[in-house]
Amino acid sequence: MDKSTNPIGLFDSGVGGTSIWKEIHQLLPNENTVYLADSKNAPYGQKSKDEIIALSFKNTEFLLEQNAKLIVVACNTATTNAIKELRSKYDVPFIGIEPAIKPAAKNTITQTIGILATKGTLNSELFHTTVAGFSGIRVVEQIGFGLVALIEDGKLESEEMTQLLHTYLQPMIEANIDYLVLGCSHYPYLVPQIKKILPEVVKI
Repeated sequence: MDKSTNPIGLFDSGVGGTSIWKEIHQLLPNENTVYLADSKNAPYGQKSKDEIIALSFKNTEFLLEQNAKLIVVACNTATTNAIKELRSKYDVPFIGIEPAIKPAAKNTITQTIGILATKGTLNSELFHTTVAGFSGIRVVEQIGFGLVALIEDGKLESEEMTQLLHTYLQPMIEANIDYLVLGCSHYPYLVPQIKKILPEVVKI
């Protein structure tokens, strides 16, 4: 059976993964896509590993019903907690995303990088394994409590968002980071606000 015209499926806990979808659409404009935004269960970052796996299975079942030929797990939390289980259970290729720790750790000059991510991502085995591979690098971790909910509500430039970002980023600035890793697919939508807070020398 020819699956060439079947869609690429994507899922995330809400609108965050649309940042990934836009990149796919630009790179592969002739491909059909189906995007599942599980806003009902957002954010995934505060859920247990078992809950994240169960939701990922449910999302995958939906996308397979749409005849997806490949599934992009457009969510850092779902990737770091469920990609192994997804690949074991389903006979379809999966592509996941994970925080860009490796390039940041390899290029840092101050030997200190920051990561803003969900609790689920920062607590995952995959994240800890990746960080352990760069023992000489200091990683300043910060859970982005409340950020996903504000993004889902469209409050990108609200006073509450600005206050949260200042609270989360100030310790990283004081630690002299020169790279900030955004460990959630929602967070790229905050880059303009983040740039207003970080020193220009810090790369995102």
